[in-house]
Amino acid sequence: MRTSLLMATLTGFALPLTAMAAPVASTAPPSVPAYVTAAMNDPARAADKKNDTRRQMAAVVIFAGIKPGDTVVELVPGSGYWTRVFSQVVGPKGHVYQVWPEQMMKYYGKAMAKWKTMAATPHYANVGVLAESAARVAAPGKADVVFTANNYHDYHNLGISIAAFDKSVYDALKPGGVFIVIDHIAPAGSGVRDTDTLHRIDPAAVKKEIEAAGFVFDGASKALINPKDPLNIPVFAKSIRGHTSQFIFRFRKPADAALKAKTH
Repeated sequence: MRTSLLMATLTGFALPLTAMAAPVASTAPPSVPAYVTAAMNDPARAADKKNDTRRQMAAVVIFAGIKPGDTVVELVPGSGYWTRVFSQVVGPKGHVYQVWPEQMMKYYGKAMAKWKTMAATPHYANVGVLAESAARVAAPGKADVVFTANNYHDYHNLGISIAAFDKSVYDALKPGGVFIVIDHIAPAGSGVRDTDTLHRIDPAAVKKEIEAAGFVFDGASKALINPKDPLNIPVFAKSIRGHTSQFIFRFRKPADAALKAKTH
């Protein structure tokens, strides 16, 4: 259960975007719910555990508010690091939908095929694998959480309408649901200039785009900030790969969104 003290420690609500661009020290959760600890210790993700501290796994899951019984839509799952965590957190009454954009199949086709096989096993029976156009997120039902890690910038390079994409994320969520965006920080004021070259994006640009879809900015975690990242080099550079400074934003679909839709 999230307490006000825990969330105050984990997040910098209404944190100025200039502060996000200027790296600050990371924070760690003072306590971890039992269901997160159980997910961390799942034997099926033994190979992932070496990356849990670097990726701040517990802090991210707590900040996202993912809990047993939730429905999570994960965009561009990559190796499935977060899928393995989320599957165990949401448990048998929850569901995780992997969304693999068709425009990225040349990079992720093999990974998607592997997950189709894994999703057919009892251990990952709560995982669904979807291939669909990047232009629109369309998972079955409504989600509690839509999550993307280090891929929001990639959507800018696919020739789609980002405004339409963000609106489809909004529509995919339940009222009160959240959109969690983690991405590599680009210099303040750079906007979307570096999405294809450095594979970074200005946090201010992300905030502006997603709020335009109807979301309310609901907090920023400092857990993945790295003061040593100069922010102006490619994320794949040997000097910084795996250790880039990243923002973690939470955007919430207003809880009264369903009522507003009925009255307009």
